[in-house]
Parts: sequence; structure tokens; C-alpha cells
Amino acid sequence: MRAVVYEKYGSPDVLRLKEVERPTPKDNEVLIKVHATAVNRTDCGFRDPAPVFVRLFSGLLRPRKPILGTELAGVVEAVGKAVTRFAAGDEVFGVNADHFGAHAEFLCMREDAPLALKPAAMSFEDAAAVSDGFILALTGLRRGDVQKGQRILIYGASGSIGTAAVQLARHFEADITAACNTANLEVVRSLGADRVIDYTQHDFTATSEPYDVIFDAVGKSSFRRCRRALKRGGLYLTTDLGYLWQNPILALVTRVVGSQRVRLLIPKYRQAEVLLLKELIEAGQYRAVVDRRYPLDQVVEATTYVETQQKTGNVVLTVVA
Repeated sequence: MRAVVYEKYGSPDVLRLKEVERPTPKDNEVLIKVHATAVNRTDCGFRDPAPVFVRLFSGLLRPRKPILGTELAGVVEAVGKAVTRFAAGDEVFGVNADHFGAHAEFLCMREDAPLALKPAAMSFEDAAAVSDGFILALTGLRRGDVQKGQRILIYGASGSIGTAAVQLARHFEADITAACNTANLEVVRSLGADRVIDYTQHDFTATSEPYDVIFDAVGKSSFRRCRRALKRGGLYLTTDLGYLWQNPILALVTRVVGSQRVRLLIPKYRQAEVLLLKELIEAGQYRAVVDRRYPLDQVVEATTYVETQQKTGNVVLTVVA
């Protein structure tokens, strides 16, 4: 089978399309023929490990898992003898966050992994671009205990996590202010934001009505900058370790000092979250936001674009045309 392989760390140019051995499912696994996958910042962070401690998980000297890709949509090709939840021919989607391997024509996943039947009306390309951002955003909003009527500011609202967070905050009936760049104002507004701020023109922390939650969905702001825009008892939620890894320290300190809190987004990838996503998609309460689509053999170009940090939503690789 064809797969995108990287055998050393570095720039997107280390990615190579190669013929590799097709995997065989274990008793509790399904073999999926991948129709579409995505390139996200997790892929980029493992390919060129940043911060350095990522190598503890990816391999100290060279990649331990040479095929990247976590998000996917495809068709079940075969199932292990103990599998009961899926059958050959099922159209599925999900995320293989702990194991990667989706940048390939075939992939094995456990039947209890974050995997579900694909919404029937959704294309494989769109279905491949929803799971990771959704689970990360859902984790964040749950950590923030976002409730109906609460004021939330989502910074970086046009990225994969940000577009998911806007839609989920609307589902939770929060009062949403979204901050993004000029080009994406209308896209973010269409997802359900009550107010949209162009952060290239305005200070998104300047407000007369402070927020219950500020969700930094791109990890480019700081608690120090945002705290003036938070209510007493408010929460600053971030996806990044911060300058000199300050956010884990602040998360500990603010548990006992001060009235405002800092929390890091640490996701749990479970099948239940993908099933909830499927339910929301089928109810018309959630949609994919796809910026660009590339064929699998243009993975270097796709990854290079993702690393500009200017993508809107998600970038998809089409495996089966």
C-alpha cells in the first residue's frame, strides 16, 4: 500500500510517499481503507518535535511511528474475529490520536477506539476533518464548565479547534465573542458567534464586560494579557505550554492563589466523543470547515501550508479520488 513515511525529523521535505506493507487487523481491530485524512498541528509537532520533550513520545533519535496522520474517514475493509461493532463495508470516521498511521491507504484501529459510522450525508473529505478539533474543543469547554448564558471569548476562532469551539459554545447556548483575522470574520460569524473581533485591528482583551472564560485555541496569547478581560472567578484556558512553559506552573499556582484560574487543555480521545459529534452533525448543529484539499502525493505542500499557521479550519488529504 502507499503511505507517507518520515524516517528522520525535520521540515516537511522529510515526508516521502512509499510502498509499505499493508497492516493486518488483530482480533479486536478493524482494517480501514482510508479515503481521506487531514494534516494537523499534531502531525507537524511530531514530525519536527517541538517542544523537545515530544521526543520522549515520538522517539529520541528518530521517529518511532514513521507514518503520521490521526484523523480519517474511510470504509471498513475487514474485521478481526472478536469485532462486533463494525462490519466490512461500513463507512466510518474518527481519530487515531495515540497511534497515528492515517496518512496511508490502509489503517488498523481497535473497535473501541474513537471511531464511529460516518454521517451518511457527509463526504469522506469533510468527515476526515472534524474529529480532532471537535474533541479538543469539547474538552476545553467541559473543563471550563461552559453554561447557557455565560460569556466566552474564543481567541484563534478560525483554526481547527477554534471553529469547533464556536460551534460547540453555540450548542451550549453560551454568549460567544470570537477573535480571528480579517479574512475569516464572516466564516466565524456564520458558525454562530454573537460578536466577532478582528484581532489585527483591535485589542481583543479590551472590554467593558469581562468574560467567564477565555479560550486561547491557538496558544498564542497569555494569561497575563487576558486576565484583565476575565471576571473574578474566571478561567483562562489554553492549548499551549506558554513562554518558558509557564502555563503548567500557572495552572498549579492559580488553584490556590488569586480568584482567576489557568487550565491546560488535555484531551481524552474516546469513542463517546465521536458518537456525540456524529449526532450533532446529523442534527445540523455542527459542520466541517475545510480550507484546502490536496491529493496524498502533495503531502509536503499540504504540510507546508499548515505550518504557515494561516489555515481556516482544516486541511485535507484525499487518499481515494
